[in-house]
Amino acid sequence: MLFLATTGFLLCFWAWALLAPLGPRLREELGLDSFQQSLVVAVPVVVGALGRIPAGALTDHWGARRVFPLVAGLTVLPVLYLGHLADSPAEVLVGGFFLGLGGTTFAVGVPFVNAWYPPEHRGMALGLFGIGTGGTAVSAFTTVQLSDAVGSSFPFDLVAACLTVYAVAAWSLLRDKPGRAVAPGSMATRTALALRLPATWQLAFLYAVSFGGFVAFSVYLPTYLTQAYALGRSDAALRTAGFVVLAVAMRPVGGWLSDRTDPVRVLTVTYGLVASGALVAAFEAELVTVGTAAFLTMAAGLGAGSGAVFALVARLVAPERVGAVTGVVGAAGGLGGFFPPLVMGAVEGATGDYTWGFVLLVVTAAGAATLAATTVRRRARATPGT
Repeated sequence: MLFLATTGFLLCFWAWALLAPLGPRLREELGLDSFQQSLVVAVPVVVGALGRIPAGALTDHWGARRVFPLVAGLTVLPVLYLGHLADSPAEVLVGGFFLGLGGTTFAVGVPFVNAWYPPEHRGMALGLFGIGTGGTAVSAFTTVQLSDAVGSSFPFDLVAACLTVYAVAAWSLLRDKPGRAVAPGSMATRTALALRLPATWQLAFLYAVSFGGFVAFSVYLPTYLTQAYALGRSDAALRTAGFVVLAVAMRPVGGWLSDRTDPVRVLTVTYGLVASGALVAAFEAELVTVGTAAFLTMAAGLGAGSGAVFALVARLVAPERVGAVTGVVGAAGGLGGFFPPLVMGAVEGATGDYTWGFVLLVVTAAGAATLAATTVRRRARATPGT
């Protein structure tokens, strides 16, 4: 079941991230400025983020057995639309809006995996499920290369075919855990209850920084590297893929460390790493050595932090509420990835460089480390079983 869920998550995230590697090309072909290019690649992020709220609540009630294949099948439509019909800025924005549906699968998979594993192994299991975020790396590695080698529509056709096969397989093979806890009440009631939990908002902020930072870099790093370091599109896409691979690999490590030690401690350290790397990157250090080290440090911190946040969710939230809380927390993570590309585009357009964008990341990561070390630590100590 973990393998099936992770596979579906990866494929849907692959679809979700199709536009990001093509950002520089879309800028040239559609005549976009920096802000418009940022908007095109960020729209799927915000839609996928907000869509996690109803997706998580629906999964609590219907189960992933129904919701996963439904979301995978519906995501095929915007993928094909973008590959064959969208040829203007407005049409790409419309396609990107519906492409955001693929990003909602995170809130489907977390309660599903959480139900199948005992508390002492949930951090690791959820971290392994989080490997599905590597769909963004698959997109970064392949989209530009396949588009150049085969044709501009081929990456979209390939993803659509994979999603179709998965939707059929998931409908046939996916099973919710027998006797899983089912939340009572309507979707609106379950969401409202999740929103009233103080832990929801604290976890949401932490995830907005860790996963939001990961998403922001995965969608905007190709643009940043081409603008700040004059790299070619293919080189920038491959470097972005390396960033994403490391972040994805560190996610189960963060979950494993949280199972073995203390997720709050893991979060405090990881946000410190992110702040340190962002401080170095703010000065556009030489890319081959210092700059690369700074970005890889941030990748490791963001990935491990994302795994640790959901290890903490599993400890602080009742099983029947995990889907609804995951929807809200996951939405915050997606929204955390929506705003930085817009900010970076606006900063670059106004000042000609990206320094202040990274300075804002330093301040935000330091704030997250402080929140984890104080308020969240006290809440974790006050919760039975943690």
